[in-house]
Amino acid sequence: MAGSTANLRFRSNLVWWRKWARKDWAIAIVAFTLILFLVTLISNSSWRDEPISPFHPTTAADLVELTLLHDAERRGALCLDGSALGYHFRKGSGSGAQNWLLHIEGGGWCNTIKSCSLRKWTPLGSSKYMDRRVPFSGILSSQPSDNPDFYNWNKVKIRYCDGASFAGHPKNEPTTGSKLFFRGQLIWEAIMDELLSIGLSKAKQALLSGCSAGGLATLIHCDDFRGLLPRDSTVKCLADAGFFLDENDVNQNRTMRTFYRDVVVLQDLATSLHKDCVARKEPAKCLFPEEVIKHVTTPVFLINPAYDFWQIQHILIPEASDPHGYWKKCKLNIYNCNPSQIEILQGFRDSMLNSLNEFQKNKEGGIFINSCFIHCQTWYSETWHSPSSPRINNKTIADSVGDWYFNRNVAKQIDCPFPCNPTCYHMNFTQFSRG
Repeated sequence: MAGSTANLRFRSNLVWWRKWARKDWAIAIVAFTLILFLVTLISNSSWRDEPISPFHPTTAADLVELTLLHDAERRGALCLDGSALGYHFRKGSGSGAQNWLLHIEGGGWCNTIKSCSLRKWTPLGSSKYMDRRVPFSGILSSQPSDNPDFYNWNKVKIRYCDGASFAGHPKNEPTTGSKLFFRGQLIWEAIMDELLSIGLSKAKQALLSGCSAGGLATLIHCDDFRGLLPRDSTVKCLADAGFFLDENDVNQNRTMRTFYRDVVVLQDLATSLHKDCVARKEPAKCLFPEEVIKHVTTPVFLINPAYDFWQIQHILIPEASDPHGYWKKCKLNIYNCNPSQIEILQGFRDSMLNSLNEFQKNKEGGIFINSCFIHCQTWYSETWHSPSSPRINNKTIADSVGDWYFNRNVAKQIDCPFPCNPTCYHMNFTQFSRG
C-alpha cells in the first residue's frame, strides 16, 4: 500500500504541516496554518484541511460554503483578529434529516502574544483568510460508500480561530499594541445558539467530533453539548487525535505541560475547565485529556494513533531536546528509526495505553488506537472508510465508530505494536525535509 497512488496523494496533502513543524516550539504549534496560508497566496488555490479523495473525486456538489456567525460582534464571539467565526453547514436528508454531526477543526494553540498575533493573519485566527468553500470528506462525506452511518445527517464543520480549543476568556486581552481577542468560550456558546436555532435543538441523534485541538475542544465541551439537546435524544462525542499526553520528552522535560501552562494563563482557560480538577490540580494539568475525560459523563469515543507523529515531534522529541539531530530521520519516517529509538517509541505507546486504563473500563466508551505514524484520521476518506483504510480486526475507524454510536457491538479496538499492522498509513516526510 505504501506505493499506491492513494497513499502518495494522501501524503502530499498533509506534508505542509510537517515542513513547518520543524521550527521552534511556539512557531511550530501554529505553523501548520501559516504554511497553508502561504500556499494559498502562492498558488491561488483553495485552502483546505482535507485532501481530494481519489476514491470519490471532488466535484462542485462536494463543496460547502462558508457561513459567518450571525451577530458575532454584538455577542463578542470573535476570532483572534476580531472577525466573526466561520462554519460550513450541509443540510441532512431522508432518515438523517433530524440527526446532526458537528466537526471542530484542529490546528494547535498559541501560548504567547507573539504567536497569537501571527495566527490572526491566517485561517486559524481570522475568518478573513478562510476558504469560502471546502470539500466535505471522511466523517463529513455525503457518499454512503465513504461514510455509511452518517452520510445523510446534517453536518457542520466549525472553523477554529481562537487558538485555545474554544475555551479562552477575555481577561488577559492586550490593551496596548497588537489587538487580540481571547473569546473561545463565547464563540462556543454563540455557535451553539446559532445551530440550535436552525434545527439542532430538535436533534434526535447528535455527534460532536473534532480533530487534534478540535478533539480537545470536543472533550472540554462534550457535557455542555449534551445539556443543550433534548433529553430523549442520543448524544455522544468523538475526539480524533486529541488525546495529548502529559509525558516527559526524551530529555525528561515537561515540554507539553509547560506549553499548556502558558496557554491556560494567557487565555484564562481555567474558567472553562472542570472545577473539581482545577480545585485539586494546577489548571495546566486539567487541560490534558487524561484528566478531562475523568469528568465527562456523556459517552465518548477516542481515536488516536499510538505513534501520533505530532506528539512524537512536539511532546516526546521537540526540537530543543534534539540539538544534534539524532532523531531527525526517525521523526520524518518511522521506518528510519533504529532499534533503540523504536524502543523509546514503544514506551510512548505504553504511556498512552496506561493513560487509557480507566477509560477502557467505561462500558459506554469507545476506543480505536492503531499503530500508525499519522495524526488525524477521521476527515480523510482514505483513513476513515475506504477499501484501503487502516483496520483493526478487519474494522475501519468508521465501522468501529458506527458500532459504538448505534450500540451494535463492542468498540474497543487496540492495535498490536508497530510494525505489525500492514493496513496503516505511515506518513513519510523525508523527501520534504530541508537541511
